[in-house]
Amino acid sequence: MIKSLVKRMYNKNMLFALIFALVLNLVMFLIAFRNKTDKLTDISYALTFIGIVIYNTITATKLDSVRILVNSIIVIWAIRLGTYLLIRINFMGRDKRFDGMREYFWKFLRFWLLQAITVWVVMLPSVLLSSATGNTKISSMVILGLLISAFGILIEALADKQKFEFIKNPANKNKWIDSGLWAYSRHPNYFGEILMWLGVYLSVAHWIDSPEVYIALASPLFITSMLLFISGIPLLEKAADKKWGSDKNYLHYKNSTSVLIPLPKSK
Repeated sequence: MIKSLVKRMYNKNMLFALIFALVLNLVMFLIAFRNKTDKLTDISYALTFIGIVIYNTITATKLDSVRILVNSIIVIWAIRLGTYLLIRINFMGRDKRFDGMREYFWKFLRFWLLQAITVWVVMLPSVLLSSATGNTKISSMVILGLLISAFGILIEALADKQKFEFIKNPANKNKWIDSGLWAYSRHPNYFGEILMWLGVYLSVAHWIDSPEVYIALASPLFITSMLLFISGIPLLEKAADKKWGSDKNYLHYKNSTSVLIPLPKSK
């Protein structure tokens, strides 16, 4: 029974996606570590998604409208995010997340390996859809999922733009952003990110057989867990508390503003 389940779960596209993600990020890591630069980290993240999408498209059992739409929205998301992050790192010069990390081989490598695994897990719905044998067609769930993803991209893009414009203004040095979407959420960009991958999963779930559909569910669950509990919000909240924790205005902002979902301020 176990052997049969393992055989059913084996998927060459999943294996390729994992190998590709690991190899690309290892190569980029070696270059980044040698040059002690932060300018390759985020762009390699976006390129890993795009590379897997290209493979999915080439090897898809059938290249129908659902597969094309799902792959297209992932590419749009990756190009938008990768372009923004490249512009941001060129402006800022360095990523403070890697202070005390980029100089140490194993410490820095752990981040890159985690990045590769993250892309692989998040891309599972698209990877499994590409190898699904059944016919797919546009349905209300596909449309709903794509709309959720598109809304997530819009939220994330708007939040990134607002924060970048805030950071570029010299008058805002050593201040926190509390305007635009950031007046209603302390991390609206992460909210958009979660919506993006939840939408992708909803778009493909009906067309993936069991047990693959449950494997694909790891995508939205994993990215949500990472952002809420591990490498996203906890690190940023800790840094913000260290910087502004004694400022009563910041404490008021923190206590009255939703941590993730944009909501009206509490009193």
